[in-house]
Amino acid sequence: MTKRRRHCVSILVLIGFWLIVFFPLRPSVRAGKVMPAADEVEMMLPVPLDSLPLVTIPFADSLCLITDTAGTLHPFYRELDALRMRHDTVVTVVHLGDSHIQAGFETGQTMRRLQEIFGNAGRGWVGPLKLSRVNEPNDYFIQSVVREWEVGRCIQARPKTSIGIGGFGIRTVSPSVNLDLIIGPVNGAGYAFNRAVFYRNEKAMPMLPAGTWKDSIRTSLATEPCAPGILADTFFITCLTDTLQLHSTRRKQGTDSLLPASAFNNTYYGFQLTNGGPGLLYHSIGVNGSMFIHYTDRAYLEQLALLKPSLLIISLGTNETFGRRFNKPEFKGQVKAFVQLVKDVLPQTALLLTTPAECYKRVTVNKKRTYVRNENSEKAAEVILDVALEEGIACWDLFRITGGKNSSRQWYERKLMGRDRIHFTKEGYGEQGELLYRALIKSYNEHIEL
Repeated sequence: MTKRRRHCVSILVLIGFWLIVFFPLRPSVRAGKVMPAADEVEMMLPVPLDSLPLVTIPFADSLCLITDTAGTLHPFYRELDALRMRHDTVVTVVHLGDSHIQAGFETGQTMRRLQEIFGNAGRGWVGPLKLSRVNEPNDYFIQSVVREWEVGRCIQARPKTSIGIGGFGIRTVSPSVNLDLIIGPVNGAGYAFNRAVFYRNEKAMPMLPAGTWKDSIRTSLATEPCAPGILADTFFITCLTDTLQLHSTRRKQGTDSLLPASAFNNTYYGFQLTNGGPGLLYHSIGVNGSMFIHYTDRAYLEQLALLKPSLLIISLGTNETFGRRFNKPEFKGQVKAFVQLVKDVLPQTALLLTTPAECYKRVTVNKKRTYVRNENSEKAAEVILDVALEEGIACWDLFRITGGKNSSRQWYERKLMGRDRIHFTKEGYGEQGELLYRALIKSYNEHIEL
């Protein structure tokens, strides 16, 4: 090879090297479509269902697929695809329900299991439930030195306060208010946050950071409602933390003057907590005693829309079955009215209805109280399945998956159902949360294989 030819070859090799460094190979293009890179293909393989074995009764269909004949969940699954391909995005799920959801055990299990695969974007919605004198999930605490709170709930015919995203509100006449938000060190492990959005009534005293780290928190107080009557203040924290301390201020923004306490309506609703990372955000919202009719309210659903859910899971129907005059046509009308309103207010959100599990009813026989199977549970499940089919939305039949007719006795005998024979134990709810996780993953895997 001549000296000139060797020189040309060297130049070509050098050019090739720099092309590889600065212009790496792009994903293959085939038939006009961009094909994912090799590492993305690996990420898109079906998720293995290697869960721990369930300790409950042997189910006929323990991995029963979610019924979705219209394919309405596919847009949500495509967003999950983006997370598995390591895109920097957040996908939001809202799980709305009654006391079965308020406890947080079922939804907590589903949330953690899904976040193991798709990433943890934060704890999501947390509300001051204990301050409203009801049970609260065990992975966080919201405390206050104020003891007297007036409470409004969506289940009240005339709520005592305005209602927030969590389905309730707490109000105080105290001229000085504090709220301490703490993520539990054990049950809340993994849910440290660096951004908190705080929702309050537009006439409530705003809150400012307090405590040792208050100077490391940047506060953005809202000046315009994000929904009718609702203000959303944001606290940006310089590092991940498990604690946020807030204290009210009566100082008029931009001045040194104090407004009188009587000028405020101190009603507060709760927080949305995120960690700034990509992944799944799973909001769990439940109100004891709630039914479909209690959420069939446009103003409430417009607030729920602030969370921008890609998927709304609806777990209601148990409380309706205890009505003395329960009948399927009336219940069906209530479910359809709610679903149609949700479609109108949240047109881009995929919906997933779930049926209630079987439970007991307490009756009196020969002047003695005893428990019998609640036959209306099965009727409610049938109605919800019918509505899902007619409205073209997805449904998960928890009634059948947990054993169907006469299954409540087996759940109770295995100490997975509480003493009231309506609610389940922590372990029982954990089982149901695991079943929902498996159903979602099995359905998602079938989406991948299409």
